[in-house]
Amino acid sequence: MILDRFRIDGQVAVVTGAGRGLGRAIAIAFAEAGADVVIAARTESQLKEVAAIIEAAGRRAHVAVADLSDVEVTAGLAEIAVERFGRLDIVVNNVGGAMPCPLLDTTPAAMAEAFQFNVGTAHALIRAAVPHILATAGGGAIVNITSTMGRLPGRAFAAYGTAKAALAHYTRLAAMDLNPRIRVNAIAPGSILTSALEIVAADERMRAELESKTPLGTLGEPEDIAAAALYLVSPAGKYLTGKLLEPDGGIIAPNLDLPIGDLS
Repeated sequence: MILDRFRIDGQVAVVTGAGRGLGRAIAIAFAEAGADVVIAARTESQLKEVAAIIEAAGRRAHVAVADLSDVEVTAGLAEIAVERFGRLDIVVNNVGGAMPCPLLDTTPAAMAEAFQFNVGTAHALIRAAVPHILATAGGGAIVNITSTMGRLPGRAFAAYGTAKAALAHYTRLAAMDLNPRIRVNAIAPGSILTSALEIVAADERMRAELESKTPLGTLGEPEDIAAAALYLVSPAGKYLTGKLLEPDGGIIAPNLDLPIGDLS
């Protein structure tokens, strides 16, 4: 059965930023497909809600309340997975972000911080995870969550877009180094209805602009990204590595103009 290729029964995953949004949806999807999950984020109450859903699906969850901007803390999640569940097969690097800011207001420190939060944390967890994946599972899969702004030119995204573009290419480079036993892929979501987009989506004018400039005419749902992640880590995606999936509604340009004018 082709659907059996989307099962990850008995595997163990680490998902960062799993308290809400994309991470939450991915962690739940993995549990529904048969995996136990270490879920990490800053807010314990959110993680406990996700853990309850995972356990209701018949799988185990371990809540790791952590400041994931700290690379050592993030790297430690790999050891936690092995301690709690005896193995590690899958890593999803979902933590990251940076606020929009005009180019000339983006300090070198802000650029470095964006790079560290979006790329440094992923690298730290991958370095820590690889020996465990090889030792306990023999092979596995890694997914990095990037963004459409890593490939589309838009004002005020110098730090965020540069960091996400770096993460996308890091994915290709890591895949080459880890072939053939660990597959490394990335997902570049478009406008997805998460809490990060709530303020924009609540404004009828801005939501209409987002939708009208998206070829598919609608915003995405977290489950759209979760489905892509499950494909990439499951046997269904076993012939992909070093690739970038783009569930973005078909956009080829930013679908929301920020109010930043030309230089005077």
